[in-house]
Amino acid sequence: MKKIFPTKDHHVEKSILIKVTPFDKSKSKTLPHKHDDYYEILYLSQGSGFHSIDTENYPIVPPAMYFVRKEHVHYWEIDSDPEGFVIILRKDFFTKSLDGELRMLFMKIFSHTCLFLKDSTTIDALISLLAEEYKNEDESSFHVSEGLLKSLFTKVLAVSDTFSSSTEFKPGIYQSFIELLSSAAEIKNSVNFYSRKLNTTPQNLNAVCRKEVNQSAADVISEFLINEAKRLLLYSNQTVSEISYSLKFNDSSHFIKYFRRHTGKTPHSFRIKAG
Repeated sequence: MKKIFPTKDHHVEKSILIKVTPFDKSKSKTLPHKHDDYYEILYLSQGSGFHSIDTENYPIVPPAMYFVRKEHVHYWEIDSDPEGFVIILRKDFFTKSLDGELRMLFMKIFSHTCLFLKDSTTIDALISLLAEEYKNEDESSFHVSEGLLKSLFTKVLAVSDTFSSSTEFKPGIYQSFIELLSSAAEIKNSVNFYSRKLNTTPQNLNAVCRKEVNQSAADVISEFLINEAKRLLLYSNQTVSEISYSLKFNDSSHFIKYFRRHTGKTPHSFRIKAG
């Protein structure tokens, strides 16, 4: 299969589980790209323009945070002097951590793509401390970063405009389902496949998805498939037939009908209009 998107690694060594650096002002505009094996948080305290994540353009209205998962294709265009930080997180950070609450906060915060913040005083301080800890790493740094990151996630969710503190978050099958879909090299269009992976029944997986997001498990899978199709249509030169093949459809006509059923457009018309 062709290489589809440029992949940026921010020169992060595999042994580094968290990297926190000031936003590079020389990179106020980037080309569409994705990250190979880490998550990215972009925090901007100054700047204007937009940050595009998959097919959505999010305005830069500081203070704001943007959350980029591994499967996302993103880029930004900043048209005034930016200030902020970039936080790089490897999944292994949360594998190493014994703090279950931190892992749940991570999943909770990465269920968002963009959060606008009502107050950033504490957030500025916490991110600055994380950056100092990254710079002056020693034997205690991992545990200090754990605590700072947990405080940061909690504070961000508490002061964001789109988050309601009364919303009940229930970790479990649904979050594991989303994690499987997010980290998979390829997405299987099969509820049975994922229910087996999650040691549950298709009926229970459907019930959990209905309760969490009012969608069937098949609809959740479809969202991931359609988003991947959109990325390929927008950012690759693959033909519709090649995309159909890469997404494991039986034939291109099946893929075209599937795409049109979920988006109201054919893949070709979506590509032309978006281009």
